[in-house]
Amino acid sequence: MRAGFEPGLVPGSATARLLRNYSLEVLPRDRAALGTCREFLPAGSRVYIASAPGETNFRIVEMATALARAGFVPVPHIIARKLAGFRALDDFLARLRGEAGVKSALVLGGDVTEPEGIFRSADQLLESGLFLRHEFKGVGFATYPEAHARIPAAALDAALAAKLHLARTQSLDVWLVTQFCFEASPILAHIRRLRAQGVAVPLHVGLAGPASRKSLLRYAMLCGVGASLRALGTQSDRLGHLLLRLTPETVLSALAPAVLSEPALGVEGLHLFTFGGVGETARWVEDILRETVAP
Repeated sequence: MRAGFEPGLVPGSATARLLRNYSLEVLPRDRAALGTCREFLPAGSRVYIASAPGETNFRIVEMATALARAGFVPVPHIIARKLAGFRALDDFLARLRGEAGVKSALVLGGDVTEPEGIFRSADQLLESGLFLRHEFKGVGFATYPEAHARIPAAALDAALAAKLHLARTQSLDVWLVTQFCFEASPILAHIRRLRAQGVAVPLHVGLAGPASRKSLLRYAMLCGVGASLRALGTQSDRLGHLLLRLTPETVLSALAPAVLSEPALGVEGLHLFTFGGVGETARWVEDILRETVAP
């Protein structure tokens, strides 16, 4: 049996239905990821291109072009704080659109403490008007089920409202991707809160794909994941099993029935954070789908 955040849970048909329309992310420098996508993903699938430390816009455009030629829909991360300025954004969007045919992107402020240029937030990128100039059709935004370690909840709510308003005024299609966490209850509570506030755009639930406990802890700390870290085990347990591979079956088993029974949640599918392990993540999904008969 795979190691989950809790043992002993078997995924059901609701899980398979939620996994049916999943996306994952690749690193621009991971050339093997393209072959993995060809092997496991149907043509037309969204593939996100993460802007990890050390990556360049050139490599992001290169990967986007390769994915588009292979029949996928590339969705690059565009990070406000990693751009030198207006000209850098203009050039980046022009190349994504012209060379790779990119029509949508995940637009993020970024966790960089000191911005490289004039942009500090995703809404400032939209305010530039460059997404319209380069005929982008859609933008995705992140949303956070748990309290962020560095950003107050009120500030996150205000920023999301500003981004949604700007996107509407520019006639851009919008979707949301939740930050990963390790329990279903904060994810569901957050989505219900968004819907109660009138946020009606499509939403994709972000989950951490298979990874070692050590990697999950490291990325969770970098990304501001909150109280659900307890699902990875106690401190003494973590120290003894840092290399244990964990998968999110437990979260899925709790999440999927709620999503199926509450259409008003507006969850369109899962987005899997791969932390570089694209092949392992895709094979894990295939294993789940083979074990489960979806209606």
